[in-house]
Amino acid sequence: MGVSYMSPNVNCNSTSWVSGCEPGWACSIGSDNGFELGNPKQIPARTFDCSTCCDGFFCPQGLTCMMPCPLGAYCPLATLNTTSGLCDPYQYPLPPGRNHTCGGANIWADLGTSKQIFCPAGSYCPTTIEKKACDSGHYCMTGSTYEIRCSKSISCKGNTEKQNIQTYGIMLIIALAAVLLIVYNFSDQLLAIRERRRAKNRERAVISVQHSERVLEKWKAAKDSALKHASEFQANLSKRFSLKKLKFTQESDVNVDDFPSSAHHARNSGDTQPSFMDESHNSGKLGVEIKGENPSKETPKKKPVNSESRNFEYAYAQIVKEKTRERQSESLKISGVVSMTTAEQLKKRPSISIAFKDLTLTLKCKKKRLLKNLTGKIMPSRIAAVMGPSGAGKTTFLSALAGKATGCTKKGLVLINGKPESIHSYRKIVGFVPQDDIVHGNLTVEENLWFSARCRLSTHLPRAHKVLIVERVIMNLGLQEVRDCLVGTVEERGISGGQRKRVNVGLEMVMEPSILFLDEPTSGLDSSSSRQLLAALRHEALAGVNICMVVHQPSYALFKMFDDLILLAKGGLMVYHGPVRQVEEYFAGLGINVPERVNPPDYYIDILEGLAGTSASSRVNFKELPLRWMVHNGYPVPEDMQSQADGLETSPGSASTDSSSEVESFAGEVWQDVKYNVEVQRDQIHLNFLRQKDLSNRRTPGVILQYKYFLGRITKQRLREAKLQATDYLTLLLAGACLGAISKISDTNFGLSYVKLLH
Repeated sequence: MGVSYMSPNVNCNSTSWVSGCEPGWACSIGSDNGFELGNPKQIPARTFDCSTCCDGFFCPQGLTCMMPCPLGAYCPLATLNTTSGLCDPYQYPLPPGRNHTCGGANIWADLGTSKQIFCPAGSYCPTTIEKKACDSGHYCMTGSTYEIRCSKSISCKGNTEKQNIQTYGIMLIIALAAVLLIVYNFSDQLLAIRERRRAKNRERAVISVQHSERVLEKWKAAKDSALKHASEFQANLSKRFSLKKLKFTQESDVNVDDFPSSAHHARNSGDTQPSFMDESHNSGKLGVEIKGENPSKETPKKKPVNSESRNFEYAYAQIVKEKTRERQSESLKISGVVSMTTAEQLKKRPSISIAFKDLTLTLKCKKKRLLKNLTGKIMPSRIAAVMGPSGAGKTTFLSALAGKATGCTKKGLVLINGKPESIHSYRKIVGFVPQDDIVHGNLTVEENLWFSARCRLSTHLPRAHKVLIVERVIMNLGLQEVRDCLVGTVEERGISGGQRKRVNVGLEMVMEPSILFLDEPTSGLDSSSSRQLLAALRHEALAGVNICMVVHQPSYALFKMFDDLILLAKGGLMVYHGPVRQVEEYFAGLGINVPERVNPPDYYIDILEGLAGTSASSRVNFKELPLRWMVHNGYPVPEDMQSQADGLETSPGSASTDSSSEVESFAGEVWQDVKYNVEVQRDQIHLNFLRQKDLSNRRTPGVILQYKYFLGRITKQRLREAKLQATDYLTLLLAGACLGAISKISDTNFGLSYVKLLH
């Protein structure tokens, strides 16, 4: 390898070549050379008294000095092999024509070049001049300075080079294969057992709550019966003393009014006992925090119980209370009375209203307008539907309000609760349901909801309240029957498409948002599933949530469930924004009346598409509708639409489009696309890593805790795919075992065989 000789130097060159320059030989320095040991640049003349290299040293060819062999080497004096004429064991020849003998070692290099100088395998060398045979029960690799004891269950004879670990390898392969087979066969059973335990806890909690409700109904019946008997007793007493009053004269000093007071007192005493028993029953049966309806009579809070069944019991009891309050609220609304107490109890979340004025969105680089001069406001406790034909910018409008529009330039004013703040400051309480599903197919419905709840709810929220939130969402979305079913993937069938959509919405509902954006959540759903989803969203709106959703041609019954309507025309122009109950009145004022047996949303979209014409009495063109809305509300008209504002009879033509008539070259189009993609990526990075002031007042789990949740989710997903995982790992295990069996690589060569194999 180019290390068997040295370059010419002071002592060994073409004019000076003493016997010490030969391999295995060395010379000494003269006594009167004047050499300074502290001067590293001075090379002394070493050409005197040349002799063989000492034991334990090596002397390379071309140098007259001796160097000590390192530990792990065996450097005895060489002997002449008369058959080959080489000096064993170093295999260097004697110089021709000289009276010269074999010296010591001549080289120290890598194993491939100077294998002879290493302590041989099967022996160990405590020093560089001593070699000992390896005893039985030990093994010695090449270059060993001590013998190594063999592992247990492995027998090693004397002079053993390496221990035979094939037994351990076989045992390891068998153990890993057994573990993989156990996972392959029993992973589903383990998950099923855990799900059955949770189901039993839920059933136990439901039974407890139902029993409590039955007892409560009995006490209410007893209270009503007591009131009825007290009323009858009062009537009888009143009638009896009225007769006595007619019979007796004014000599009687009896005050008749005292008897109704006694009856009234008896009635009050009849009221007291059931009410007291009602409160004691609630606090004793429904859990720690389930107390009477009157907050002033609440007993001191007990220490919370962390058992799963108690958490379910608490959750179901609270859900029953909420349902009862909702029924009472509905009955009061029917009678014309509004329950302020119920409204205050339901509104627990911070309110967020979004107002936008002259909102315009333009694509960067391409200069194409997606939204144009939109003005309006979406309010808490209301559901706003965004509708319009294809290409009207409905999803873009939703993304702009949610702060997710990338690659665009936004103009106009957006106010959060009346202040010019960024929506990203409230990102922890803003929910966004995209059009595509984001659920994990190899998790159950409940597991998907719990994963979202753990990662996005406040860390200060007790476990019982988290159980309440998840159970409430499952019940409101009608997912009780499929809560333990896998969502499903392309390969494995799961729940239905409508249920999958509801789970997709539930992922955002479990975080308890203050504002919720939904992009076509009812697409692909039948009327019944859509109404069930809207009913769940209506329950969220009662809690003060601001809901804005894109809807594509809803049915009339579904259309009436919305509070507000935002109708967009092509080009991102607004046609209507207001209450749903007034939309027909507004369009009727323009001469656009919905024909009989025609769904109003479908008819309005057909009008905006130009597929349905207006009535003969109406002279309004569908392209004029955005301008009519601006004039109707007194909004400023854009400069490019000023010419149509004076004469609304004429069609605005290209007022809603901003396409350029210039024809761009192919290279220019490519460059514009590249610039646009760069802008989108930059905005996406800015959106993901943006650090805004947090105004949501919610502390969500940190990185470490979220990593724990992600790790648990991935582990559960891998267990669900145990058959596939076990098959892959068994294949890799067998491949590794086969390669290890046929490989000739030995660690006693310090990787030399592996290096040669690569070359």
